Amino acid sequence: MKIKIIFWILIAIFLIIQFIPSGRPEVKKDNPKDLLANNIVPDEIANMLKTSCYDCHSNETVYPWYAYVAPVSWLVSRDIRKGHEKLNFSEWENLNKIKKAEHLDSMSDELESEEMPLPIYLLMHSNAKLTPEQRQTLIDWTGDFADSLFE
Repeated sequence: MKIKIIFWILIAIFLIIQFIPSGRPEVKKDNPKDLLANNIVPDEIANMLKTSCYDCHSNETVYPWYAYVAPVSWLVSRDIRKGHEKLNFSEWENLNKIKKAEHLDSMSDELESEEMPLPIYLLMHSNAKLTPEQRQTLIDWTGDFADSLFE
């Protein structure tokens, strides 16, 4: 009998927490200040950025089904908000050249140390996993792109 009561209490709690807002960042498809919309970026690089970075680092997040189910929705929303705070490709053109170069340098460091994409993200998004060759291609591009900012 106690197990049934505990079960129903847990179900009730689960249902109630679904009404607590997650603070999920809004998705915007029109991003006139976006990196890819305003710069010549090779298709290979653009595809890697879209696949491995844009869900957390742009306004164009594609939310999976579990991003709508608490408590996971709270974690997803928190990670995306943190990602936007660090770097938001949708706001790229609002940055000055120095800030852009700093972001590109940071991207290179995080790619090299394999900190990005986040391992927890890769658990549910295996297509976002970067091969060592792809990582190096992105690292090379960040350096070249940073250099081009000051030409």
